Amino acid sequence: MGSVVKVVLRWAAVVACVAAPLSVQAAEKPLWEFGMGVGAMAFPDYRGSDELNVYPVPLPYFVYRGKFLKADREGLRGELFDKRYLELSLSMNATIPVSSDDNDARDGMPNLRPTLEFGPSLDVHLWRSAAQDMKLDLVMPLRVPITLEGSPKSLGWNFSPRLNLDIANFVAPGWDFGVGVGPLFGAAQYHEYFYSVAPRYATVERPAYEARGGYSGTHVIAAISKRFPGCWVGAYMRYDNLHNAVFADSPLVRQQNYVTGGIGIAWMIGKSKRMVEVDNDE
Repeated sequence: MGSVVKVVLRWAAVVACVAAPLSVQAAEKPLWEFGMGVGAMAFPDYRGSDELNVYPVPLPYFVYRGKFLKADREGLRGELFDKRYLELSLSMNATIPVSSDDNDARDGMPNLRPTLEFGPSLDVHLWRSAAQDMKLDLVMPLRVPITLEGSPKSLGWNFSPRLNLDIANFVAPGWDFGVGVGPLFGAAQYHEYFYSVAPRYATVERPAYEARGGYSGTHVIAAISKRFPGCWVGAYMRYDNLHNAVFADSPLVRQQNYVTGGIGIAWMIGKSKRMVEVDNDE
């Protein structure tokens, strides 16, 4: 759950690819742009773990402004509906492996395999300011997690609806700020993978536990970034609250409130010669 890959993908969708400020006017921009950068991020092995790690990570930047298919700060999406009201996008997350030898709560238990999560996200545009420099969206991603191993297995589903508020020119011209908040939900298989303790792995300090599906807690994520002519810089912070989550009493949950974050910079490597007319919020 908390992992390098997951945070990189989220950053690429929420922070890294924040482009020009919102505007009511259209502008010509390259059909595609790409770049590469570096970042540093701190987060626990999984949601609820009390073991925090700091990772240096590569940070990709990619924007594609096709007529029907787009990839930008909001991820990969296809415009199947009138984008003034609804958009259907592809939502992705992933996790890296966690070695149980390096995690005290999981000592003696099987390692956590990396997972890939993907599925549709229905985005509802709720409000735009008159100047189009602020917008409020309801984002509803539904994903299917799959373990990445010799015999992959499905972990059911997870659902993380949230309200997103984006503000252009937040503290100064060119700086973009976004904040999202919402609950998390997961299937029993998903929670079992991270929080169940089979009887054969039970100890005096770690009793057997069977996780169930349902409410997974709440999270808040905020990000700020600026696109310069040759690069962009960004930072994010995330707060997680696992109070009243259906697995909050798992012996593998060592903390129910924590803050994570990261910073990064990316340099532009290339862009298309072909220009397309787009709204400045793309």
